[in-house]
Amino acid sequence: MGCDPMKTRHTIVSILSVLAAIGSPSGALAHGAAGGDDLLPGEFRIRPVVTLEGHAGLENNLEGQPRHYAIDGLFGAVFEWGLDKGGSFAIEAQIGPALVWGEAEHFYGRVHVDGHGGSAHHDDHEDSDDEHGDDHDDGHEDDHGAHHSESHSAGHDHAHGDGSPYRRTDVKGYLQARYQPNDRFEVSLTWWPYYVTGNQGDDVIGLKNEVGVQAIWALGDGDVNFALGDGLETIVDGVFVSLENRTGWESEGTYLGNYTDPWLGLGFNIDLLNITLSAGPRFYSPGSYSGLPFRTDWGGEIELEYPLAESVVVFAHWKPIYSSQGGDGWGVGWQHHIGTGVSFSF
Repeated sequence: MGCDPMKTRHTIVSILSVLAAIGSPSGALAHGAAGGDDLLPGEFRIRPVVTLEGHAGLENNLEGQPRHYAIDGLFGAVFEWGLDKGGSFAIEAQIGPALVWGEAEHFYGRVHVDGHGGSAHHDDHEDSDDEHGDDHDDGHEDDHGAHHSESHSAGHDHAHGDGSPYRRTDVKGYLQARYQPNDRFEVSLTWWPYYVTGNQGDDVIGLKNEVGVQAIWALGDGDVNFALGDGLETIVDGVFVSLENRTGWESEGTYLGNYTDPWLGLGFNIDLLNITLSAGPRFYSPGSYSGLPFRTDWGGEIELEYPLAESVVVFAHWKPIYSSQGGDGWGVGWQHHIGTGVSFSF
């Protein structure tokens, strides 16, 4: 899932600053508010931030098509230091409640093991994200197709007909350190802790953990705005390369695996509306608990953000992931993570 924004108009015109705010993910603006006006070398700034997001994970490649829905309310702050040559270093921390319907968020590719050896109940998330994280529906895609319904009762009753009822309120966090030495490159380290407050289905009380490291290199200056007369010949200025690795653990400590996304992206503006597109392979290594082999999935993400005011940004994102290799509890096909929300900075 990784990621959330809070930027001024100047930031909206800078594609790289937008990417700095994305950081996760889960979704474009799902977790991350770094960014804003450039700081002078040695200048320091603290900005309180609030992010509200509704998101869903749809695991269509699994039997029973498990679903995850949640509404998050994250509260925190961004601490940012100005560096030489227009660079910056920022630390962002947010925490808050996550209202859960159906399944809880989980690391992409989580497999539900039901005593049959390795049965895969992968989630797509997000990101994020998955969302974040992302994310997000880890997919208790029980190879038994009813796995999702497991989350319908603490007793794993496989009965998908109940839909996705409200389950509980969990606690979600986001912590990122971001270093941007110039306007073309940035690297970030992010932690997405997620505390499960009740035993339901595959969810066990305890702290889930997801960590990620990402590097972004902008090939151009990022200043592409088609509403201001830019033509297709300027599109290269919005091209960037992103390399991200994420690793996840379940609340009882099970190592779920890791994936690496070497993706190519494009960011541009139409007036104040920022659009970011990215896509590429996902090299996924499931944890040994799952009994599944290494595989290559394929995915992409569309991210939108629009500033309603200098300190208010609305955002939306959609991340489809396609798996071309099936397995026990894991099927060939699409998983989706979608989300929308608003971010405030003060």
